[in-house]
Amino acid sequence: MEPRVTFYSRQGCHLCDEARLVVEKVVGDDYTEIDIDTDDELRERFTNEVPVTYVDGKQHDFWRVSEERLRSALARSPE
Repeated sequence: MEPRVTFYSRQGCHLCDEARLVVEKVVGDDYTEIDIDTDDELRERFTNEVPVTYVDGKQHDFWRVSEERLRSALARSPE
Protein backbone atom coordinates (compact mmCIF):
# COMPACT_ATOMS: atom_id res chain seq x y z
CA MET A 1 0.00 0.00 0.00
CA GLU A 2 1.28 3.45 -0.95
CA PRO A 3 1.98 5.93 1.85
CA ARG A 4 -0.86 8.41 2.28
CA VAL A 5 1.49 11.40 2.57
CA THR A 6 3.64 12.76 -0.23
CA PHE A 7 6.14 15.44 0.71
CA TYR A 8 7.59 17.65 -2.04
CA SER A 9 10.83 19.36 -1.03
CA ARG A 10 14.21 20.53 -2.23
CA GLN A 11 17.76 20.45 -0.90
CA GLY A 12 18.85 23.42 1.20
CA CYS A 13 15.29 24.44 2.09
CA HIS A 14 15.01 25.29 5.79
CA LEU A 15 11.21 25.24 5.66
CA CYS A 16 11.43 21.74 4.17
CA ASP A 17 13.67 20.62 7.03
CA GLU A 18 11.20 21.97 9.59
CA ALA A 19 8.18 20.47 7.82
CA ARG A 20 9.90 17.09 7.43
CA LEU A 21 10.24 16.89 11.23
CA VAL A 22 6.47 17.41 11.60
CA VAL A 23 5.66 14.83 8.91
CA GLU A 24 8.01 12.30 10.53
CA LYS A 25 6.52 12.99 13.97
CA VAL A 26 3.06 12.19 12.62
CA VAL A 27 3.72 9.30 10.20
CA GLY A 28 7.23 8.08 11.00
CA ASP A 29 8.93 7.02 7.80
CA ASP A 30 5.65 6.06 6.10
CA TYR A 31 5.65 8.85 3.52
CA THR A 32 7.08 9.50 0.08
CA GLU A 33 9.48 12.41 -0.33
CA ILE A 34 10.12 13.88 -3.77
CA ASP A 35 12.85 16.42 -4.51
CA ILE A 36 11.23 18.87 -6.95
CA ASP A 37 14.61 19.75 -8.45
CA THR A 38 14.86 16.27 -9.99
CA ASP A 39 11.95 16.99 -12.34
CA ASP A 40 11.55 20.11 -14.49
CA GLU A 41 7.74 20.00 -14.33
CA LEU A 42 7.68 19.69 -10.53
CA ARG A 43 10.27 22.44 -10.15
CA GLU A 44 8.17 24.77 -12.30
CA ARG A 45 4.96 23.82 -10.50
CA PHE A 46 6.16 24.00 -6.88
CA THR A 47 9.29 26.16 -6.89
CA ASN A 48 7.78 28.97 -4.79
CA GLU A 49 5.64 26.76 -2.55
CA VAL A 50 7.95 24.08 -1.10
CA PRO A 51 7.55 22.28 1.07
CA VAL A 52 4.23 20.96 -0.18
CA THR A 53 2.37 18.05 1.39
CA TYR A 54 -0.28 15.93 -0.25
CA VAL A 55 -2.56 13.56 1.64
CA ASP A 56 -4.29 10.85 -0.35
CA GLY A 57 -3.31 12.54 -3.60
CA LYS A 58 -4.74 15.97 -2.72
CA GLN A 59 -2.75 19.06 -1.80
CA HIS A 60 -2.86 19.53 1.95
CA ASP A 61 -0.35 22.25 2.99
CA PHE A 62 2.51 24.30 1.64
CA TRP A 63 5.34 26.27 3.28
CA ARG A 64 4.41 25.08 6.78
CA VAL A 65 2.95 21.78 7.97
CA SER A 66 0.55 21.86 10.89
CA GLU A 67 0.80 18.72 13.01
CA GLU A 68 -2.82 19.09 14.09
CA ARG A 69 -4.14 19.55 10.52
CA LEU A 70 -2.06 16.63 9.26
CA ARG A 71 -3.30 14.31 12.02
CA SER A 72 -6.87 15.39 11.32
CA ALA A 73 -6.51 14.72 7.58
CA LEU A 74 -5.06 11.29 8.25
CA ALA A 75 -7.85 10.43 10.70
CA ARG A 76 -10.30 10.60 7.78
CA SER A 77 -10.59 7.54 5.58
CA PRO A 78 -8.88 7.78 2.21
CA GLU A 79 -11.33 8.44 -0.59
